[in-house]
Amino acid sequence: MRILPIQNDGSTLAAAAPRDESDLAGIEAPVRRRFLAAGAALLASPLLALPKRAIANPASARTLSFRHTHTGEVLSLSYAAGGAYLTEALARVEWFLRDFRNGESKAIDPQLLDQLHTLSAITGTRAPYEVISGYRSPATNELLQRRGGGGVASHSLHLEGRAIDVRLADVPLADLRDAALSLRSGGVGFYAQSQFVHLDTGRVRRW
Repeated sequence: MRILPIQNDGSTLAAAAPRDESDLAGIEAPVRRRFLAAGAALLASPLLALPKRAIANPASARTLSFRHTHTGEVLSLSYAAGGAYLTEALARVEWFLRDFRNGESKAIDPQLLDQLHTLSAITGTRAPYEVISGYRSPATNELLQRRGGGGVASHSLHLEGRAIDVRLADVPLADLRDAALSLRSGGVGFYAQSQFVHLDTGRVRRW
């Protein structure tokens, strides 16, 4: 497997039946207490004081797990190891996070994956990231804007492979948002009604 050195600073793919969205309702209070206890210790550690390009430990393998809410596909893989990103793994991520409406794909910013990896550690999740949207083609972006659903920017970072909309089944949505805000690694959008958090590698901002 060829590797690509990190600047500045294996895997399975299978189909799975989409889960009923009602399964996410009513996450119990003990989960929130567990997050707050574990998160407080991690947020106080030197890890979060590092620049965003140095957050992940380059000496260890970095793994992520996903479930796509639209395609039903699941993906679990190590995307970086030994201080380098794994190009074959990044290609699998690119395909997994393709525009599910038309099959178009684009390279995904590895720093976005590092954000997700760090959030997994902060929240203590044991669940895969449930993906609502990854890469979004210009045609799909225009379609969503015409529908007038709101929250679809003309120059969305989804168009650049630098944004993702996700949730975690075992972490309250507000806790996932707060953990993401603590990183100060990019934009964080909170969509309570649609049940997802937007993450990107753009400038630090929130909405």
